[in-house]
Amino acid sequence: MKFRKITIIGVGLLGGSLGLAVRRAGLAGEVAGYVRREATAKDCEAVGAVDYATTDLLAAVSGADLVVLCTPLAQMRTITEQFLPALKKGALVTDVGSVKAGVVRDLETLVQKAGAHFVGGHPMAGGEKMGVKASRADLYQKAICIITPTKRSHAGSVRKLEKFWHALDSRTVRMDAAEHDRLVSRSSHLPHLVAAVLARVVLDPRQPREQATLCATGFRDTSRLAAGSPEMWRDISMSNRKNLARAAESFIIDLQRFQAVLKSGDAAAIEAFFAGAKTLRDHWCLNTTAVPTE
Repeated sequence: MKFRKITIIGVGLLGGSLGLAVRRAGLAGEVAGYVRREATAKDCEAVGAVDYATTDLLAAVSGADLVVLCTPLAQMRTITEQFLPALKKGALVTDVGSVKAGVVRDLETLVQKAGAHFVGGHPMAGGEKMGVKASRADLYQKAICIITPTKRSHAGSVRKLEKFWHALDSRTVRMDAAEHDRLVSRSSHLPHLVAAVLARVVLDPRQPREQATLCATGFRDTSRLAAGSPEMWRDISMSNRKNLARAAESFIIDLQRFQAVLKSGDAAAIEAFFAGAKTLRDHWCLNTTAVPTE
């Protein structure tokens, strides 16, 4: 499959990696990027993420067959409202947002009224580094991409979006948007929250100076996600706050159970706690064919 023109709205890590992958796979005659600053436009073109980048939103979207929103969640509705006058009739609009119910609710009707089609998407891929200079052409390879159609979705557009991600060597899974949000609150959003708490507790300035010196590979690996974009994780937390609050509550309960066992000095129970976690993770690793990198 090949699109005449693909427009990427927001060319950071996710958008830049998408552009690199699309250009490498030859999926578009032209890849345009919309950015907020001229300096970013030059970086996008230097990296090769797009054929051209512009701060003119309407020019970027004009004539595009596929428009992909790669902005923070809180910006998606406003930006979509702004580019609707330039949106091609019959075009496919999608996104890469980590929370789906609100995005689908906000954008599906807007895009349909403009004579185009919206289908929500979420590739389970990413990293803690930010900006187009961190983008990678292989970011989406072997990743799972969740597609969240509704009863109002255009069937042909859903299939087209799935074929698009398959062409980038991703595996697609169709899922209800609300169910997606419930599941990723535990598998994706909670780990970021835990990493942030870990960084705050361990690297608290009130700790002795030697504390940071004693942080080695285990701490670096476990806290890696805390280096992610605060703006992005603010939006994700706000958009999925009810599900994330429930996930955090489950985590706290399990942590408190371990705390109680630790205080009791029950060595067998402590070992069982870690053994149970190891068994669950080992089983997951053995039975997972595509591991999300987000």
